[in-house]
Amino acid sequence: MNLLILTQYFPPEVGAPQNRLFELAVRLQKKRITVSVLTAMPNYPKMEVHKEYAGKKYFYEENNGLKIHRSHIYVAQSQSIISRLLNYFSFVVSSRSCGRKKVGPVDVILCESPPLFLGYTALYLKRIKQAKLIFNVSDLWPESAEKLGVVTNSFLLKQAYKLEEKLYKNADLVSCQTQGICKNINQRFPKVKTYWLPNGVDLNYYNPEENKKLNWREQNNFSATDFIFLYAGIIGVAQGLEIILEAAKKVEQNKNCKFVLLGAGPVKEKLIQIKQSEKLGNVFFMEAVSKEKMPEILSSVNAVIISLKKLDLFKGAIPSKIFESLAMKLPVLLGVDGEARELFIEKGKCGLYYEPENINELVNKILEIFSNPDLAKQLGTNGRNYVQQFFNRDDITNKFYDELIKL
Repeated sequence: MNLLILTQYFPPEVGAPQNRLFELAVRLQKKRITVSVLTAMPNYPKMEVHKEYAGKKYFYEENNGLKIHRSHIYVAQSQSIISRLLNYFSFVVSSRSCGRKKVGPVDVILCESPPLFLGYTALYLKRIKQAKLIFNVSDLWPESAEKLGVVTNSFLLKQAYKLEEKLYKNADLVSCQTQGICKNINQRFPKVKTYWLPNGVDLNYYNPEENKKLNWREQNNFSATDFIFLYAGIIGVAQGLEIILEAAKKVEQNKNCKFVLLGAGPVKEKLIQIKQSEKLGNVFFMEAVSKEKMPEILSSVNAVIISLKKLDLFKGAIPSKIFESLAMKLPVLLGVDGEARELFIEKGKCGLYYEPENINELVNKILEIFSNPDLAKQLGTNGRNYVQQFFNRDDITNKFYDELIKL
């Protein structure tokens, strides 16, 4: 079987979809599926094309046996809706041409959304390649963009909802990152066949027994007695990370209680300004790092904070960063209600829940973990056991492989 993964985001970029798709592709390749990838020139999250790809309209490379085709994309650091649309549609146009001319025979296309607009390319290649289409939904778009206020233009929203419906109805299978996304789609489109394709973790790579290093602490001037709470990921609107800075202000009398926000995103500069104006000496901002550095960082911190805004939309969300954290035996302070709370707090007993955007609850949970090392250790052990049982990437791939064969 020839599988084409169509995605705007792929390594060497760092991020949740990049890692998830790469790990899935490598494992499927080992099961004798020939995997090709059609993607953009790497530019995320800084919105700058990496130096070795700059100025190229097309680039071919191989990685772990994967055949990777890269085509042109427009990038700009502006967050305006016009710049974003140019970014999305430039890749739609270039990927259509590249897919037609450069990619060989295809039996199945797996298209990653968002961005939703890449579905135009998926439908085109499905027709000319006479292939089956799996449309993979990791975020309900345009619904999330509308509710977060990222897109307010009624005409654009109407067209996006029409495209969403067309893609679901023309896909042979709609795979979803969470059960909540599956449920949402099935409620609106009962005849659409959905499949839960959860995120997961490579338990061999994220192994706390093999990553016991303190170099990262020393290099960043943290002491062995500092209790470090880490947020790692997109520093964006949806995450509502102002709450971490507010909590840090309320617990600053605990001198060894430190907060690290690691990553990039559209609100990072705003948060840095808040840190400076509030003179928060216990808050540290760091740049996004490659996947290779994450095990060492996770092995050097004490707990992880996972935050989203308080929206009904996010009750079906499972932030991908939770899996690596749990695999590394880190207790999680989870500010996400719904499916994530049910799985990782109520069933897995992997951390402590606080109501999203509830500053007092977050402060209480911070102090509870900070003052109770035995609790932190037990929650971390529970987390490793839970993801090993239910979110092992090898098991997820095996089940998805069986679904692919059915197509």
